Amino acid sequence: MPDLIGKGRLRGDGAFRYMTIQQTGGTRKTVEKGVAILREMAQAASLAVRQPVGIERLVVGMQCGGSDGYSGITANPALGAASDLLVAHGGTTILSETPEIYGAEHLLTRRAVTPEVGAKIVERIRWWEDYTARWGGEMDNNPSPGNKKGGLTTILEKSLGAVAKGGTAPLTQVYKFAEPITERGFVYMDSPGYDPASVTGQIASGANLIAFTTGRGSVSGYKPVPCIKLATNSEMYARMSEDMDIDCGDIVTQGVGLEEKGREILEVFIATASGKATKSEALGFGGAEFVPWAMGAVM
Repeated sequence: MPDLIGKGRLRGDGAFRYMTIQQTGGTRKTVEKGVAILREMAQAASLAVRQPVGIERLVVGMQCGGSDGYSGITANPALGAASDLLVAHGGTTILSETPEIYGAEHLLTRRAVTPEVGAKIVERIRWWEDYTARWGGEMDNNPSPGNKKGGLTTILEKSLGAVAKGGTAPLTQVYKFAEPITERGFVYMDSPGYDPASVTGQIASGANLIAFTTGRGSVSGYKPVPCIKLATNSEMYARMSEDMDIDCGDIVTQGVGLEEKGREILEVFIATASGKATKSEALGFGGAEFVPWAMGAVM
């Protein structure tokens, strides 16, 4: 708590408030004080107005969850094509989930703009190898039961598909978890493979949109930013069309090209940033997915 409210507090402009039940005088008084503060904040928020900005202001956190055997050949490379298009227009995309690029990190280091940037990826991989070893885990045992039911058998298969989300643009910088993004273009942010924790870090780093590919039908949303769901296969999309925003299965079933699908995804980015609600927003998902990364043992 001192790190949040002391000298290193989250904000210095007074917009970050806190209270405790004990100091305020009980539950009812705390609720009343909280409501009064919210009304004050609402007045300040009402002064904000929408205005047009270029798509170079978009910062998209790219995620995959509930991956299947189609992820690496449909939704993930299609998202990579959209990432390249956004980067070409001056925008920023963030790839994360370090345990899920294990074995495919060389595909990122070779795209680094400098040897120093590439070395940061290697350093994070070495950190994770040590981190998992300390807790009796292994980096090469990542696929979940759902991944395996969907057709993935090894971390290498999963990692090759996960890296495909990053497209082909140069890797401009590597950041630690929740570190503010200062470089534009395609960047990497270190995080666990656990989606809620990873997305929480991306949003803290500056993401204002989340693109989430799924083959098993993950339905989570990630307030306070919109989350676009990309289905890897058309069967699941048809079954869960009220939850999925884009069907990428037509890359296989109808021969839609990756570049064409990438342009479709980019248009959805723009429409969402312009105010169109995503499926997860319409259903109210996202209120319980704020999950900071808990470091070390919890006692």
